[in-house]
Amino acid sequence: MRRPTAPLLRCALILGLLLASVSCGGPERSKVTIMVPWSGTEFRAFYAVVKDFEHGHPGIDVEPQVTRALTQQLDAAVGADAMPDLAVLPSVGAITKYRAERALQKLDVDTRAYIEPFRALGMDGRDVYAVPVKADLKSLLWYDARFTEPPSPGRPGRYRWCLGLESGPTSGWPGADWIADLVLSDAGVDAYTDWASGNAEWAEGPVRDAWTAWGNTVGSGLKGATARNFRQAAGSKDAQGCAVSHGSLSAMPFRSAQVRDDQYTYVPSSRDALEVSADFVGKFTRNDGADAFITYLASTEAQRTWVNEPGFAISANRKVTEYDNAIQGRIAGILRSPDFALCFSAADAMDPDVSAAFYRAVLDYANGKEAGPLLAALDKVQQQLGYSSSAPTPLCSTPKPR
Repeated sequence: MRRPTAPLLRCALILGLLLASVSCGGPERSKVTIMVPWSGTEFRAFYAVVKDFEHGHPGIDVEPQVTRALTQQLDAAVGADAMPDLAVLPSVGAITKYRAERALQKLDVDTRAYIEPFRALGMDGRDVYAVPVKADLKSLLWYDARFTEPPSPGRPGRYRWCLGLESGPTSGWPGADWIADLVLSDAGVDAYTDWASGNAEWAEGPVRDAWTAWGNTVGSGLKGATARNFRQAAGSKDAQGCAVSHGSLSAMPFRSAQVRDDQYTYVPSSRDALEVSADFVGKFTRNDGADAFITYLASTEAQRTWVNEPGFAISANRKVTEYDNAIQGRIAGILRSPDFALCFSAADAMDPDVSAAFYRAVLDYANGKEAGPLLAALDKVQQQLGYSSSAPTPLCSTPKPR
């Protein structure tokens, strides 16, 4: 009988050892899946937090599932009962929706360090259902510091605005944010809250006025905007030297080095009320590893790591006050200031079907359609597909001095 060669013996020995470790109950690693929409520097910042967590929890592996079509994929996963353990929620409207469907799990996470309205929008009464892991301040007007005066949306035609509306399945949102900001700054908190909650008309009053004001302000910048990605709006061939922009730091079309070097700086678009947003994370399964990871994401330690990685993230955790980037730190300070009411993004607060229609209407308007019929159609969408129960609350809040 032929004897096995040395290599075969080694292979058999290795296989035997592997099988023995399984049969003897060797250590098993827990896997946590999390669906996220981030890419580029935003994802690298998040992944740095993931690696820090895994280093401190050697028995847990975190597996990000990256998708640009987060709303559609998460809806499909929930419908098929094949949810990820955790997911970034596409809006606070989605928090309300998934909680009503009993898809979201209640969290045992302390969020008392988080600023309002961020904290309460992730809760139902005293129960926590979502954590605002990454915040943004949308009511910022960015301009080349060489200008003698900062821009104002009330001065149409004075500057050439950089505008890109392309963003995959959510294309149109930069325009929706700007229109909402105009409703807030021109009509005030009450009118803004009524509209965002589905209790005010689109086709008349403050919303119609804001839509018209936006078109007049951006002017020629609307041409070609639907084909320009929001991050490349300043560098595209048809931008023609645009130098001013509207929106959050993380969504600026200018190169990050230009912001860091103070070539581009900002002013708030209002003196008393500002539009904010956040990426919330919720839990869909009973995975214990997911409990550990979401608790870590909410911690001051993880938030400090996140904001000082690339991507210009801002934390709504009031204990996170030190930022490596000075502009980032000043913007975070505005979120903690009692001088401003903070109002959550109207489109993110709406029922997801209504916000999707809002984005499409922005694209149609930029492509030349009249505002009147588009706004009348949005009123019909609101009536047919809007919240059947109450909208998320509170949408606006003023941070208390500490």
